Amino acid sequence: MRKPRDFDAELKALEDKAKDLKNRKVQQLGELVISTGADALTADELVGALIVLAETKDIAKREAWAKRGAAFFQNRARRSAPAPDRDAGGAQPQSDSTQSPSGTAGAA
Repeated sequence: MRKPRDFDAELKALEDKAKDLKNRKVQQLGELVISTGADALTADELVGALIVLAETKDIAKREAWAKRGAAFFQNRARRSAPAPDRDAGGAQPQSDSTQSPSGTAGAA
């Protein structure tokens, strides 16, 4: 005879996993805010900028923002990758180019 499944234990394990994933998502969002320098904004400014972003229907603007975000992550990946042939301090100036203040919350 086959061993019966413990549905309660499986459901509890799935709930725990969902909770862990939600916590990790929140942590990663916080890390993203900090790594972009957006933690220097007030909560009201940050929420306002996010609302403007969410309400924006202009596809060209959204694509430009997506390209800029992808470039941000590519630059971070390049800086964190080991580079045995060059000095580690040489990659630092690139981070300033991703944090230009153009057109974020001011358009609200």
